[in-house]
Amino acid sequence: MQTILVTGGAGFIGSHTCVELLERNYEVIVVDNLINSNQVSLERVQQITGKSLTFYPYDLLNKSDIKKVFSKHNIDSVIHFAGLKAVGESTKIPLTYYHNNLTGTLMLLECMQEANVFNFVFSSSATVYGEDNPIPYIEHFPLSSTSPYGRTKVMIEQFLQDNFNADPRWNISLLRYFNPVGAHPSGRIGEDPNGIPNNLMPFITQVAVGKRQKLSIFGGDYPTQDGTGVRDYIHVVDLARGHIKALEKLNLQTTPSIEAYNLGAGKGYSVLDVVKAFEKASGQTIAYEIVPRRAGDIAEFYADANKAKDNLDWSVELDLNAMCRDSWNWQSNNPNGYSS
Repeated sequence: MQTILVTGGAGFIGSHTCVELLERNYEVIVVDNLINSNQVSLERVQQITGKSLTFYPYDLLNKSDIKKVFSKHNIDSVIHFAGLKAVGESTKIPLTYYHNNLTGTLMLLECMQEANVFNFVFSSSATVYGEDNPIPYIEHFPLSSTSPYGRTKVMIEQFLQDNFNADPRWNISLLRYFNPVGAHPSGRIGEDPNGIPNNLMPFITQVAVGKRQKLSIFGGDYPTQDGTGVRDYIHVVDLARGHIKALEKLNLQTTPSIEAYNLGAGKGYSVLDVVKAFEKASGQTIAYEIVPRRAGDIAEFYADANKAKDNLDWSVELDLNAMCRDSWNWQSNNPNGYSS
């Protein structure tokens, strides 16, 4: 049985990935400082799977704590989710983002190296493609970003490339996510943002349960089919399964490598497409207003997901209706998230 360390495992994507790992009989160790997550998610992960995991409420910035985890467990691979992730917030407190995301990752990599653990799956982002690349985004495109958050992802990818160049024992998957939405079909775990949601779907679901009056749609005059922004939405369960496929690929390789993969549906939906699909799935009417565009937003982007399909045998299985259905199932059963 392989032992996988999951940093940030109590978060939205991390908790769903823990479910997939446990269901495939991996031993799971979670490190999460719970700044943007809730330990209840891990209790529910264990209820869903009927299996146990080990949890440490540690911060990656405290290297001595992370070293303890590596000394106590015979870890085979690391999946690294931990990090601050709000684009808007990162422009207000950039030093906090750089310190947390970059230093935390460096501490983790040092601990891995000292423990001779070299299999690494990194939670990257489509934000690394910046504003100037054509769509669909392909993995070989040049990288840039318009926010401190996105730049931390670009920089960490560069850390990992440089480290691989220096020491080819490293075996690395860089997973560039597009827009994760949805929830586990059990309705037991899902997205539970602190304060005002940064992402579209939790904002819609909070309007649907009456927590918010209406949805603000930023920009109705884009050159898209209905004037609203188009994004590549992916069900979080599909995304979690992508991590399993990346891990399996690392385990099967006889020659270590570093490879980037887009995890997306390969097509886009507009904001109004999502609103209409959610109304159909939930039977709720979503009040919304069109407000001015946000600085830095672009009209549309979506993935070229062929590399993941060809190399990882991965592609999305769950459509927009499933994303909306499962998001509503989660929110309606947990109107206040994990504090319900």
